[in-house]
Amino acid sequence: MSRWVTRVVRPVLWAGSALPFLWLVRGAVQGNLGTDPVETIQKVTGLSALSFLLGSLAVTPLRQLTGWNVLNRLRRSLGVTAFAYALLHAFSYFVFDQELSPVGITQDVVKHPWVLAGFSAFLLLIPLAATSTGGMVRRLGGKRWQRLHRLVYVAAVLAVLHFLWLVKRDVTLPLYYIAALAILLAARFIPRRRAEAAAAALAGR
Repeated sequence: MSRWVTRVVRPVLWAGSALPFLWLVRGAVQGNLGTDPVETIQKVTGLSALSFLLGSLAVTPLRQLTGWNVLNRLRRSLGVTAFAYALLHAFSYFVFDQELSPVGITQDVVKHPWVLAGFSAFLLLIPLAATSTGGMVRRLGGKRWQRLHRLVYVAAVLAVLHFLWLVKRDVTLPLYYIAALAILLAARFIPRRRAEAAAAALAGR
């Protein structure tokens, strides 16, 4: 199983993660990103970032369900890919929408809740991406690293709120992402609460 994940699943995952970016590059070269290329870039990078972020959160429930601990090796790849697309998403906003104006960015963050949510989610992902290496895990220590990386749940909630508040009319797709996140959070925390309750009950005997 370990070799299968390392030699097959991970390369396929890396190749698949590049597809949205390659599609954007081809569209930009061919000039077929639609009537509003900036909106297309932001939509594709934003959805990709959110999808890979939720994919990284799905690893733990899947591991618990299947017992395949080797799946943990995919979580870092999914998380790094999510940050890469979040970085492209933020970069397109900073450059094309705000022309790298600190004043314009600040005013937009203060004025619009969806911008504040998205900007906050991006800021939270920065330290997570910076400490995603094995070396940083060793430097921080396992417990401190785990506490820091629980911020991913806050970032995910902010990201789906950013998507929901950004959409003006049909909120069907944002609601799908919200439902997926709710399921992942429930699958992640409910078993832990039950295990803690059971341990507390045993300790009280």
